[in-house]
Amino acid sequence: MNEKDKQIRYGLSRREALVLMGTTGAGLLAGGWPNKAQAVPDTLRPLCIVRPEQTEGPYFVDERLHRSDIRTDPANGQARPGAPLTLTFQVMRLHAGDCRPIPEAQIDVWQCDAEGVYSDVDDPGFSTRGQKFLRGYQVTNAQGEARFLTIYPGWYPIRTVHIHFKVRTTAIAGRSFEFTSQLYFPDELTDRVHTDLPYSSKGRRRVRNQHDFIFRNGGDQLMLNPSATNGGYVATFPIGLELP
Repeated sequence: MNEKDKQIRYGLSRREALVLMGTTGAGLLAGGWPNKAQAVPDTLRPLCIVRPEQTEGPYFVDERLHRSDIRTDPANGQARPGAPLTLTFQVMRLHAGDCRPIPEAQIDVWQCDAEGVYSDVDDPGFSTRGQKFLRGYQVTNAQGEARFLTIYPGWYPIRTVHIHFKVRTTAIAGRSFEFTSQLYFPDELTDRVHTDLPYSSKGRRRVRNQHDFIFRNGGDQLMLNPSATNGGYVATFPIGLELP
């Protein structure tokens, strides 16, 4: 573990810790988890690095919308326009140096649309009370996975492009846990995506990652790496909660 990782790994309490598995861990997820009878070489064990919690922000609404496709407004079924993004979370539990899937964890996702607007809030620039687009939650399966279909976010003043998420677990060792943070995108990819409609109608964004006051507090540890698919993007974000 290098010095930077040590600072990240031990800079937060157990309650605050978010763990992001490295490429070896992602490979294990793809191939399935070994049972207790199988010996796992150290080189194949998941690499767990603590990631920072970030602010919930002003736009979280606990809508209790259990759905995978969050693009639509349930009231009228209309989907917000934008480049489709399939986002998969892989939620793990770090305990005694081991990472294991956490089933039945609730993951909430909320974000702005291509024009920088959030649903179901009053804001100085807009009012969307009663609308519920780009919000929803999924519950992780036995492999700790939850998948969302959303759109690549737009931008709004003072913030770089991001997605909010919250993880809430069922009781483990008599306690429930909650972790809230944000996901970010490479500036170069955002520049390409935002050249197309409907993003381009808003004009060039004002804030890039390194100029964002929230991103500067650990955002480089919360980056997505989307891959292009036919007509959209896919991204996977493996995380682990450090739980007793």
